[in-house]
Amino acid sequence: MAARLTALVTGGASGLGRATALNLAARGMGVVVADITNETEFEDSNIRYAQTDVTSETDVTRALDLARAEFGSTPFVAVNCAGIGYAKRTISSQGEPHDLAGFLRVMNVNAVGSFNVLRLAAMRMMETAADEEGQRGIIINTASIAAYEGQVGQAAYAASKGAIVSMTLPCARDLAASGIRVCAIAPGLFMTPLLEGLPDLVRTQLASTVPNPPRLGRAEEFAHLVGSIIDNKMLNGEVIRLDGALRMGP
Repeated sequence: MAARLTALVTGGASGLGRATALNLAARGMGVVVADITNETEFEDSNIRYAQTDVTSETDVTRALDLARAEFGSTPFVAVNCAGIGYAKRTISSQGEPHDLAGFLRVMNVNAVGSFNVLRLAAMRMMETAADEEGQRGIIINTASIAAYEGQVGQAAYAASKGAIVSMTLPCARDLAASGIRVCAIAPGLFMTPLLEGLPDLVRTQLASTVPNPPRLGRAEEFAHLVGSIIDNKMLNGEVIRLDGALRMGP
């Protein structure tokens, strides 16, 4: 089998990850979608599915192996979209402290899971031959504007996304000599399955808080930015806000 450019997209069964997987497949890449859910239907022949817990070294390794088995090469692109939300005040209105198990779970999936994929994908990339500019790959993590303006009840979620923001530059510096870039995207309010489940009135109110354009972001716009980061090799160690100039209130 002739090798081709490949990508790994975690959380690719829905939302931002699914749009990203479809965008990369449309570019002609072989894409492995790694998601915790049961297999999701993709009509695109450039996409394969690997049920994956991003916190598991075994699962992530299996997903990376699938890329080589199916498409003949180690992923040149790894995009971390897997993540979970959580809303709970530090001290509830009933006087109960935030549960530690919930905090740890969000940190484990969002921050530790992203780093687990990053480190394992980077190791595989380092084993490949560099291109004409000395490049071996690009890893893109998904943060959130909550990392900067976490709202009431977002202590766990904001902390997990803040960790992703903070690891971006040191990881980019760690991997620079190997020709591996690391960036992150910090989305604002996007139409994802989480927001799709809200009443229309609530979604309309949320959309009205975005300065310009005054609407919720579209998953395809996130995917487009992923493509732009891949194409522009001077983007490295950067966290890019994608939020329509939104600054979240309390």
